[in-house]
This record gives sequence, C-alpha cells and structure tokens, in this order.
Amino acid sequence: MNHFTTVEWIDLVNEVVTPSVKPEMEEHLANCKQCATEFLRWQRIRQLGAGEASYQPPEQTVRIVKAAFAGSQFAAQSKGARGVLAVLFDSFLQPALAGVRSGGSGSRRMLYGADPYQIDLQIEAQNEGKSLLVTGQLMDFRQPEMVGSEVPVLFSNLRGGMIQGRTNQFGEFRAEMENSGDLELVFHGDKDEPIVISLRDALGRFHA
Repeated sequence: MNHFTTVEWIDLVNEVVTPSVKPEMEEHLANCKQCATEFLRWQRIRQLGAGEASYQPPEQTVRIVKAAFAGSQFAAQSKGARGVLAVLFDSFLQPALAGVRSGGSGSRRMLYGADPYQIDLQIEAQNEGKSLLVTGQLMDFRQPEMVGSEVPVLFSNLRGGMIQGRTNQFGEFRAEMENSGDLELVFHGDKDEPIVISLRDALGRFHA
C-alpha cells in the first residue's frame, strides 16, 4: 500500500489539497490505521494552534502588568517618585529598644500617602523568613470615611513572582510572597496612573 506524505496530510488538515486528490486521501484514511493516526495528530495540532489565538488574558490583567513594568521604571526615578508617594510612618524608623538595634524584625508597619489614597501596610515574616505576608488597607484621602474598594493591586517580588489581587469592600488586601529581598506593590490612582511602593529588604536581615 502506498502512503501519502506528511506534507500531504498537513495539506488535508489545512484543507488546501487538490479537490481531485481529496477523495482518494479520505478513502486511504478509512483503510490505513497508520496514516489515520498521523492525520489525527496533525489535526489536533491545528486545533490547538487555532485555539491558542483565543486565549487572550483579561484586559484588566494586561493593564495591571503593564503598569507594574512601567511602575518599576517610574519607581527607579527617585525624584519623580517623591512627588507621588510620601512615607507618613515607618516602624523601622522608630527608635529601637537598647540591645535590639541589630538584626531584622519579624514585622513592619508603614503608612503611605499617595493621592488619592492613604495606604496602611503591615509586613510579617512567614516560614522562618522565607516568605512575606502583606496585609493592608486603602483609605480615601479626600473622604476619610471612604475606603478604596475594588482597587486592583499587584504584588511582585521582582524575581518573576506576581500575585494579582483586588481590595475588598473594606479596602483591605492580603497576599503572601516569596521573600526574595525585594517587594513591590502597584496600585492605581487618579487617571489610572500607577502608585508604586517599592521596598528592598522589607524586614531587614530577619532571623527567626
């Protein structure tokens, strides 16, 4: 029995074979298990390729990731960042008790001002310092009684680890990240401009 070539089977899958040859190939498929297996393999490959184009990430996800990359570059420009983000409180800047100045702490509390939000953050060491638990809340500067609910937030350890989240009805958010030494949070302020909180060694040299 003469078999058709792989190229010819691919052409049949793509429906570009000569009309006069198609019936002969279909008859061959009905009588040759080897060629039928090959044909089905190429047919599945074509279906997978066609389906791949429909796997589009949500527009919101694309927007947040783009903002994260843009925000990273933005945060690196310290002069510009100072105009957007203000540190209102940092527990690491408070006087430490005698005898505990060296080494890192297992938790850290911060308060930031970033129009239009006031961002309350707490970072805690988990798994003997291997990961960081980040919790916080967004409050609206302009309306202190209002919270920033349903605000997209992106957590990143700047080593490829990312968690996409959203504040709840109380403006609260929470995520656990691998402690790579870098931590970055990206929110969105007015006019969809990124608010970037970038923390290096968020808990210092923490020792369990």
